[in-house]
Amino acid sequence: MHEQYSEAAPAAAPGTGSLLKGLNPEQLAAVTLPALPSLILAGAGSGKTRVLTTRIAWLMATGQVSPGGLMAVTFTNKAAKEMLHRLSAMLPVPTRGMWVGTFHGLCNRFLRAHWKLAGLPQSFQILDTADSQSAVKRIIKSMQLDEERFVPKQVSWFIAARKDNGERPKDVDAHDPQTRKMVEIYQAYEDQCQREGVVDFAELMLRTYELMRDNAALREHYQHRFAHILVDEFQDTNRLQYAWLKMFAPPGGQQSVFAVGDDDQSIYAFRGAQVGNMADFEREYRVQHVIKLERNYRSFGNILDSANALISHNTRRLGKNLSTEAGPGEPVRVAEATSDYAEAQWLLDEAQQLHRSGTPRSEIAILYRSNAQSRVMESALFNAGVPYRVYGGLRFFERAEVKHALAYLRLIENPNDDTSFLRVVNFPTRGIGARTIEQLQDAARASARSLYQSVAAVPGKGGNNLQAFTALIDGLRAATKGLTLREIIDQMLAASGLIEFYRLDKEGADRIENLNELVNAAEAFVTQEG
Repeated sequence: MHEQYSEAAPAAAPGTGSLLKGLNPEQLAAVTLPALPSLILAGAGSGKTRVLTTRIAWLMATGQVSPGGLMAVTFTNKAAKEMLHRLSAMLPVPTRGMWVGTFHGLCNRFLRAHWKLAGLPQSFQILDTADSQSAVKRIIKSMQLDEERFVPKQVSWFIAARKDNGERPKDVDAHDPQTRKMVEIYQAYEDQCQREGVVDFAELMLRTYELMRDNAALREHYQHRFAHILVDEFQDTNRLQYAWLKMFAPPGGQQSVFAVGDDDQSIYAFRGAQVGNMADFEREYRVQHVIKLERNYRSFGNILDSANALISHNTRRLGKNLSTEAGPGEPVRVAEATSDYAEAQWLLDEAQQLHRSGTPRSEIAILYRSNAQSRVMESALFNAGVPYRVYGGLRFFERAEVKHALAYLRLIENPNDDTSFLRVVNFPTRGIGARTIEQLQDAARASARSLYQSVAAVPGKGGNNLQAFTALIDGLRAATKGLTLREIIDQMLAASGLIEFYRLDKEGADRIENLNELVNAAEAFVTQEG
């Protein structure tokens, strides 16, 4: 049985009163927990960052740990910087020696210290995503593989996903020829990176884990060094990150592991996050102290009651119920619409009514679940002459996948549109490189003709690939003659390979949704135009 704190708050240790001032009972209980594995279920807006930083400051102020004996893992560099900034303001002593950072940042620090044991050059370089994809592309080319079947971006994601799962090429279960070939590319990529003395982000994690796993002396050193390990956003950890934690602080060990997370906020399963790590942690570490931070400081009661009611339907929850002392606030209204267009009109009417009542437009926001939903709303705002700005993303018709689809449509209508031609001639990739494009542009300039009209002038394999592309456009033009706009777009999306390309894309679901929304937009346009 583990203990759950709610009302009782321990007395402050001498000299720590200013640190603990203003904490609510649950926050205070979390900050002053004994040095044992603990799980903090921190609801949205419950002050978890304050709890984490105050916990660190309290441990140091009470002499339980020195800066060098503490590791704090965050999920973003921004969160790490904010934590260090707050700590420097809270503590009279420097925080130098403390390990605070993201998983990848801490692994980089670890490998810099143990580069020789890790089999790396002292000044090893880190490949960013673009560098990694470029290296994979060179390998695919050297293996004389078809880039349409083995798209570099997708192969890079395959490799990263295998590493995030703790798998080297020999560990991958490859049943089909495609996967077996991907594993060969993975092995060649590993060999090349080792020769060049470079690592990618996923390698930072995997190599640190393997080095700790295989080197008992090193493992014992760090397990003895770090008496306290704190992990933020625990619900977003993946399989390898949890295994990595167990190397530094094994279940049943002497360290205090302070895990903070919220299973209700787990949204990164598509990146390999395993919310089940929280339940596994509670079981494997025999957690005795689970504290729920349920007091919300962001929202009014009606919003929280609605959120609690909705999230209660989730299965296998660790369980909590958010509340606030801010009062009920405005009622939450639910409006049902017969279509997305009716929904957009209702939202527009509400926004205009608010504006007429004196609310500045800058204080009116429309939130939507997926990017594809913005198109109908943007159309309603635009047609009504209401100025708006899209935050955290692009306007619907500015998104790359939509622009690619529109470029294909323009080429079907007008093959001499050079701008559209250049946008999609090699997207999805079809073996048409920069040199081939240069030759085509030179030929077009020399003959004062369009790129489409100049394809026959380009020799060799590049020229053959160009002719295959123009044949695709010609075929689409013939096949779609007399079809409705919706049918034309459907055929184009299938024949061009756009849908298949994004289906294999790690983050392609949203892009496919946007392409499907483009089909809906076309149908709506035809309906509106009559």
